[in-house]
Amino acid sequence: MKTRMTDRGQVTIPKFLRDRLGLRAGQVLVVREEGGEVIMTKQLPLDPLERVTGIVNLGGTTDEVLTELRGEPDAT
Repeated sequence: MKTRMTDRGQVTIPKFLRDRLGLRAGQVLVVREEGGEVIMTKQLPLDPLERVTGIVNLGGTTDEVLTELRGEPDAT
């Protein structure tokens, strides 16, 4: 299959490929050069844990927050 690049660098991905690969408007594609060829791949969704890591600011280090939550240990 062939497609043309516009003067703005845009390329149309044929509809049958978009449908088969599940590509939708707004889909992020990773573009890289490999051995003189242009390779495009769908960006994989972020790991759910990675998406939320670091979004909560508890106002201290993990150790400080845990000490505050647990209280000071008994000195026995």
